[in-house]
This record gives sequence, C-alpha cells and structure tokens, in this order.
Amino acid sequence: MATQTQTIRRGFQPTRVHDYLYDPHHVSASERDHARSTFKAHTSVDRVKRVPLYDTMFSELRHHPRFQMRLDVTDPVPKFISRQWRGYADQKREQLIRYTTFNYDPSVQVPPKQFADAEVSGRNRYKFFKRPIIPFLTQIPPEVLLATARQDPLVGTDQLHMERPPTPPTKTVETQTDYRDSEAQTDPYTPEYVVRPGSAPELLTLATLSYGRGLPAGLAEVEMIERARAKRAWEATLPPLNDTSQLDKRRRMMDEMERKEWALREQEIEKLQEARLEVLKKLLKQREENHQELNIKRLDKLWSKKQKDKEVKIKRIRNEHIKTIRKLTGKRKKVEGKLERRQIINEYSGYGSQTYAPLTRIGMFLDRGSEQYVVKSRHLSTYQGLMELEASLPDFVLNPRIKAPKPKTVTKAGHTKRKFRQEQELMEMHETIKEARTRGEEPPKPLRFLQKIEKPIPRPPTPAVDEPSEEAEQEVKKQEKQATLALQRQRRLHEHKEFLVDEAMSHLEGSSLGDMMDFLSKELIRLQEERRIHAFSMLAERQRRIREAEESGRRQVEERRRREEDEVFKQVIKVHQRSVDTYLQDIIMNSVDHTADLQARAEIMETAEKINDVAYEVEDNRTQLESEEIVADLVHCFLLPEVQKITVRDKVKRSQRRYLLAAHKEIVKDGEENDQYECQTSENCPDNYRCPSTGGN
Repeated sequence: MATQTQTIRRGFQPTRVHDYLYDPHHVSASERDHARSTFKAHTSVDRVKRVPLYDTMFSELRHHPRFQMRLDVTDPVPKFISRQWRGYADQKREQLIRYTTFNYDPSVQVPPKQFADAEVSGRNRYKFFKRPIIPFLTQIPPEVLLATARQDPLVGTDQLHMERPPTPPTKTVETQTDYRDSEAQTDPYTPEYVVRPGSAPELLTLATLSYGRGLPAGLAEVEMIERARAKRAWEATLPPLNDTSQLDKRRRMMDEMERKEWALREQEIEKLQEARLEVLKKLLKQREENHQELNIKRLDKLWSKKQKDKEVKIKRIRNEHIKTIRKLTGKRKKVEGKLERRQIINEYSGYGSQTYAPLTRIGMFLDRGSEQYVVKSRHLSTYQGLMELEASLPDFVLNPRIKAPKPKTVTKAGHTKRKFRQEQELMEMHETIKEARTRGEEPPKPLRFLQKIEKPIPRPPTPAVDEPSEEAEQEVKKQEKQATLALQRQRRLHEHKEFLVDEAMSHLEGSSLGDMMDFLSKELIRLQEERRIHAFSMLAERQRRIREAEESGRRQVEERRRREEDEVFKQVIKVHQRSVDTYLQDIIMNSVDHTADLQARAEIMETAEKINDVAYEVEDNRTQLESEEIVADLVHCFLLPEVQKITVRDKVKRSQRRYLLAAHKEIVKDGEENDQYECQTSENCPDNYRCPSTGGN
C-alpha cells in the first residue's frame, strides 16, 4: 500500500506577501518575476474569504451550499506605494556598460551606481561593530569553539600517514529533485477489467469509491455496503410490475422501505447534530477556559502591580524614616556645642573623606548596576563547564607562545645606541663580577721543569741589634698610613662599582617588571572592554529583536484595524444605499398606489354611472312577469343553496356526535383518575392559569 506524506506547516514563512514592494533588499531578476510576484500577491489564499448565503445558511445539500468563496477586492497596499519594477535603472546601466564595452563612443557616459546612506552613526551603527584585535594571538570568533588538536605536533608525516584510516570504496551522495513528495505521490493503480456477459459482480457496485474518498474502507463504508446488500435483497423480493394483483403489496413494501430510509436519514442527521453539539460544547468550554485564564492573568498582573507599588512606597517611607532619624541624631549631637562649619579644603585634600569615598548608608552606591556587566555562563560558574571550556580550547590558547618584540639597538647610521651600549657594558661587568665570585682563589700552577737543587746549609746569622732612628719610625708610620689610605680608597671604589652594578640591575629588573605589569594591566582592561562590548552587542541585538516584534505586532494591529474600518465603511455605505433604495421604493410605491387609487375611483364612477343608466332604463321598461322571474332566480341562486348547506352541516354534526361523546367519556374517565393526585405546582401557578387536573384557577 502506498504511503501518504502530510506536510505540517509551521508558523514560519520565508517571505512575506508584499516584500517585492516594501523590502528594499528584495531583488527581482526581471520584470516577469515582478509581475509573477504581483499576481501571486493578488491571488493569495489570505484574500479568499467565506461569504455565507443567508437563504441556505443551514443547508446540508450540495446543490444548495451554505457559503461561497469570494476574492477580497480591497487592495491592502496603499495607493502611494509604487507598483513598478525597481530594476529599470540597473537594466539601463547594464545596457550602457555593454554598449561601451563593444563600441568605442566617448560621448556615452555610464552613470555611477548610487548607494543608499548606510547610517553608520545612526540606527545601523551596530552593524559596523568589529571584534578588537588580540595581540600575539590568532583571532577567534566568540561564537565558534575550535576543536582541540589531539595529535602530537612533533610526530612525523610518516606516522600520520600510517594512522590515517583507509578510504571507503563507496560513498553516499545526496540528490535533490525538482518535484515534491506530494507531487510524486499517486493513487493506487487500478487494472483494467472485463465483465462476463450476463454477470453482475458485487465489486462493481463500489466503483464510485476511490483512494481518499472511501478507500481504504472504514466503518461507515462497511455499513453502507451492508445497507446496499440488504436493499438489493429487498429489491429481489419485490413483486413484479406486470402483476396487477400485487401492486398494493409492492406499494406497501416500498412505503415501508421509504420510512426505514427516512428513519436512517434522521438517525444520521441526529448523529451529525450531536457531533456538532459536542464540538460546540468543546469550543464554548475552551472559550470559557481562555476567558478564565485571561481574567486570572489580569488579576495576577494587577495584584503584582499593586504589590510593587506597595513595596516602593514602603521602601520610600523607610528611607525617609532613616534619613529623618539620622538628621535628628546629628542635631542631638550639636545641641550643647557650637555649630561646625564645613571644611571643604580638608574634604577635598583627604582621599578618605565623603567626597571621594561616600558611605553606602548615606545613599551613594558607586557600583550600582554593575551586576548587569557580569557575564553569566555555565562555562564560568560550574566546574563541569570549565572543564568543557578547557577541552574545547586549542593548544595555543592554553599554552601561549608569546614572543616579545626585539628592540632596535642600532641607529640608521649603523652606530650602537648609548643606552644599549651602557647596558652591554654593565652586563659584561656583571658577568665578570659573577665569575670572580664563583671562581674563588686559584690553585698554584705546577712547574713544568722541576729539578731538585741542593742548597748548602746556611750559616747561622750573627746576632746583632740595630737601633732604629726617629726618622725611620716616622717613615714607617707614614708608609703604613699611606697603605691604609690606599686600601680604603680601593675599598670605596669597589663598593661604588658594586653600587653602580646593583643600581643598573635594579633598574633593569624594575623596567622589565614595569613593562610586564603594564602589559598585564592593558590585557585586563582589554578583556573587560571586550566583555562590556559583547554585553552591549547582546543588549543591542535583544533590543532590536524586541523592536522588530513590536513593529510586527503594531503592523498586524494596523492592518487588522484597517480591515475593520474598511468593513465598517462598506457596511455603512451598504446601509445608506439600502436606506436610499427603501426610501425611493416607498415613494414610488406610494405614488403608484395613489395613482392607481385615483384611476380606479374614476373608472368605478364611470362604470357606476353607466350601470345606473342601464338599470334605470331596464326598470322603466320592466313588466310584472319579469320582476317575478328576477325574484325567483334570486331565491333559486342564493336562498336554496344556503338552506342545503345548513342541512348538510347538521347531518355531519349528527354523524360526528357519537365520536365526540366517546372521546368525552374517555377524557372524563382520565380526569377522574388524575383527580386523586395532588397538584404539586399550585404554588408556582399564576393567578389566571386554569389547572388541567382540578379545573380551577
């Protein structure tokens, strides 16, 4: 059995009906496409309306429909909107370009292409925002998370080729067709058949059923088939038409079958009415639920609004109370003392005063609204989110490779700068001092040519005592003093050199630390600005969506209001036209009636005069015998038929008298049986109501 595809339409449409007129970015390839879009907009399903027919509003018959489909003649597009194709200028420009390309004609000038104002500083400013440049890092869009590199970058290409999976021999390729599934879906195939002469298969009675109209068969179709079988069996039992003796029997059977069919039809109508009543009950129940839900929402909204107003008032009262109590406390402190003037200079000179650091209890909040700039994300607030964010980041983000820029040490002329030359000298001096500290005392070098020389035993010296003179002692003291001063001078020079080296090293360390802290502070400021710009962009996008939704809702309300006003205008015009038609019709009918009355009166007067003249002439010429004949004719035409009618009426009354007496007896008997029951509704009966059981008021 073939399958049937059902397309479920969502609340989304790629284009609107009149985008080819309103949307400035809509492009039609040619004038034919523009005409096709215009025709499609004029013949859209939205303009087709159901118009009820009041004469057959509750009809169920096909040849008397309840409504008819009409196309709305009101054009939803205002008259000041241009209906022409907007591509004539571009088409003319392309023709000029093509002409100047193949023909050299300096007199022909191609007009420049005009672009609309982008409004960069206006409403389209958010479209020109750009992500700031991240130094020393690859730019990554904030909405894209690159996959982590799972391969080792140090692995060779041979190993990579060995680990690559083999290419499959076949691939699945998707195809696209120009036909939809609903167009490719067809009805089940019905083969040709040949009926044997003289036979009537029962299956041919179901030839009116087709796929989607009775097939596949359901409960209703099965009941219809059973009724058709029973009707064919009944038709087989009917007496033949050529038998005149059984015509009454045939008529009775047909009347009975017709009553059964009418009863069946009434049952079907009752079922349809019950189904409609159920649907109506569901709709009414749903409407009541919607009304109740709307009332509940309205009450909740009012209650929340009142609560908010209440909280605001309570907060205002509390703030006023705190402020008043604080003022009273300040005044109480200065009751006995003197009033102190405000020291403005002291307040602005001290950075811990209320001017620079106000207290929160006074009502100053320096970081008010700072929570709206905090980025709230699952990847930043939960451990699992941090793990996912770390796993999604590439290697160069987790392990940044930052190369500091090398400063230029050489000038344009090729000379080394004084700053870098001093730094180089200081570095060489530092290396020399560092080597001297780590080296320590050098061990004595071994002799290359070692020979043992025997010295003679020296003779003991002759003891003698020299008496030094005063000049020699002074000379010795002077030499010792000079040696001490030389040692002190050398120590001062050494300490000065060490101080210079330490100062240079501290300067280098301070400059490097300052550069690093400056770089880190700039990075922090950049990240904060980036987050703030991202938050601004999100707020702008949200505001844009809200404005688009409001604008679409406002446009729908305006269109609905325009349709309502058009309908009201049509109804008013129709009422005015009907009033004018009725007024004119009444005037015409009154004038026709008055004219007809006058003409009839004139004709009647003329006819009466003629009849009177004829009657007078006949009366003058009439004899006694003619008068008796006229009297006899009047008696025979008027009096005798009336007497005969009265006699016939009396006979009919006498014949019906016995039936009336029997019915009266039965009614009297039923009334006597009902008298034994008490009247339960006597309290609710009106004063002028005659009770059928008691016979009284």
